[in-house]
Amino acid sequence: MTTLSVTRQYQFPKIGTYNNLVLTEGQVPPPRANEVLLKVHAVSLQFRDLMVSRGLYGVPMPDNLIPCSDMAGEIVAIGEDVKNWKVGDRVCPNFATDHIHGPTNPAIQKSSLGAQSHGVLTQYKVVPAHSLVAIPEHLSYEEASTLPCAALTAYNALNGPVPIKAGDYVLVLGTGGVSMRVFCAALQFAVAAGAIVIATSSSDEKLKIALKLGAKHVVNYNKTPQWDEEIKNITKGVGVDHVIEDKGDSNLVLPLIRNAVTLRGIQIGSVAQFEDMNRLITANPSVTRPVVDKVFAFEKAIEAYAHLESQKHVGKVVIRVA
Repeated sequence: MTTLSVTRQYQFPKIGTYNNLVLTEGQVPPPRANEVLLKVHAVSLQFRDLMVSRGLYGVPMPDNLIPCSDMAGEIVAIGEDVKNWKVGDRVCPNFATDHIHGPTNPAIQKSSLGAQSHGVLTQYKVVPAHSLVAIPEHLSYEEASTLPCAALTAYNALNGPVPIKAGDYVLVLGTGGVSMRVFCAALQFAVAAGAIVIATSSSDEKLKIALKLGAKHVVNYNKTPQWDEEIKNITKGVGVDHVIEDKGDSNLVLPLIRNAVTLRGIQIGSVAQFEDMNRLITANPSVTRPVVDKVFAFEKAIEAYAHLESQKHVGKVVIRVA
């Protein structure tokens, strides 16, 4: 077994702003019987990481929190009871390490990385072996680091009680900085399933990207204030089969009842769903490759947070660790 003693890691000695991040050294614990030790190659950021840094996430967090939940890396050591993984395997741990299958619950939520428990903005990380999913072979570590949260959320949203099917109309709303990766992933997965995608944005440049990713129709909601009527026209008055939206709307009760619509909240997804998503990505490599906006060096993590906060990115913001 590989023996490592020290890791460089980012921590929050004080919550309030990402500028409080400090690069420190910590001890690397050996993996226990059912755990693995990962060498972290890449970490992707998400809006949750900004909320955590500002103290706005609303959950109890450990002192001197190591942030971030989404990573890709390789196994460098395994516990004595681990049978399905080997040193050198390229993997991602799931967002909530104990969410293996089925619905989530408060106990599972406590295993969420980067808030309820220490995260992955570190050179080495020990995780349970049951949390791991193999990285699709054609993806780089930087690309694979974008999968655990935004991509899996999009996949879960499209494959709920009424799964997406070929020919469905899928409406993907908004391409602001907060939702851009969910937007891109949902669009790509819908295209891979044979659906007809309609994308909205206030930015013509981002709509050009949506067309490049496979959207059949795009609507600039600033230029077309009655964008809902335009979507009805596109669908010949029928409406869409699936809507992907991550901002929330408090005035939906009557429209939901009137149109017999199902509204479903999404809390990322399970290891089983992650594996299913990766099979889709592997089967459709040309249309599901993750969109990465910019890659920062490990020592530039604060700059990466600032770029995320600017909302100028189109795609994921990634920190290269290894």
